[in-house]
Amino acid sequence: MSSLATAPTTAQEDRVAGRLAGALAAIDAPDVVLAVTRHGRRTLATGGTALAPAEVPAVPRDALRYELGSISKTYSVLLLAALARSGALSLDDPLTAHLPGGLPLRHPASRRITLRHLATHTAGLPRIPRDLVPGAALHPYANGYAGYGTERLLRAFARTRPRHRPGTRWHYSNFGLALLARAMSGATGADYAELLADHVLRPLGLTGTTLNQSGDTRTNATGHRRNGSTPVPGVEGGAFTAAAGVRSTPGDALTYLEAHLAPEATPLRHALRDVQVPQLRRGLRRRETHTLTWFQHPAPGGPLLFHAGATFGQQALLGFHPASGTALAAFATRRGEFCRLVGTAYALLYALAADAAH
Repeated sequence: MSSLATAPTTAQEDRVAGRLAGALAAIDAPDVVLAVTRHGRRTLATGGTALAPAEVPAVPRDALRYELGSISKTYSVLLLAALARSGALSLDDPLTAHLPGGLPLRHPASRRITLRHLATHTAGLPRIPRDLVPGAALHPYANGYAGYGTERLLRAFARTRPRHRPGTRWHYSNFGLALLARAMSGATGADYAELLADHVLRPLGLTGTTLNQSGDTRTNATGHRRNGSTPVPGVEGGAFTAAAGVRSTPGDALTYLEAHLAPEATPLRHALRDVQVPQLRRGLRRRETHTLTWFQHPAPGGPLLFHAGATFGQQALLGFHPASGTALAAFATRRGEFCRLVGTAYALLYALAADAAH
């Protein structure tokens, strides 16, 4: 295990470094990166059980691009908020207003789905289209998204019956985010990758953030199957890129989180504030809040906003605590399904928020 950190100058920074070391030891993974920012001051720790790569010079863990999985949705919904602020669309536009005309929808409720419903997982759509389910069950390591194109996505939507009246219940849906990307393209005439680059990545200076396996693949982190030696292919999202196809370096992820902590310092100040506004309550006794894109939980001093993500070979968590100016970006490659990254990282972020509150 190895770690890198900025030199602590205060007792509070000593506690941050200590908490990072404890969390690092609790995560069982080949590669782990934990990166914290507090009022712009960054602390970073790396570790894991993997041997150094054979290439010389080896790419440090904190310079790799990690798969964000479902955290990609926060980038997509920030794009939605930016487009809404620019007047290209409205959050409450019907989805069908930005899809090809003449789509043969079988169920009337489909016409009541809005872009806001898709962003907040309240459209009533299943997690994935039904025609992806058999392949996922038979081939758990096969990426069914890769060959799933936009036309197939639209056909699946046309025949899908919403589980409930749109806007009335929360049900997590990658299907919905894929449709949201198609709607944003329909509203603007540009594809998702172009929109994300023009309206989110470049304005925030995110030079180490890419989609799918684009860019220099030698700097992409790689996960493995349970045997620890068979690599898992990297994510190719197809029509689901907006739901799970973003990769980022730890440094870029901190920049992204710092923009949420200080929106006024960015060109996206209005959109960054918009995605933090609570939209609904969910969970046991409705104690959990969902903003336009982030999960929000109570914490000392004020709410904690976060999102986790997982792919076949990696896990990640991004979260921030506006009251203390603290944010955490956590990444791990993994062997098989479990590495304790998400639970450990969430507990770390909560503890950092509590430290700041006291």
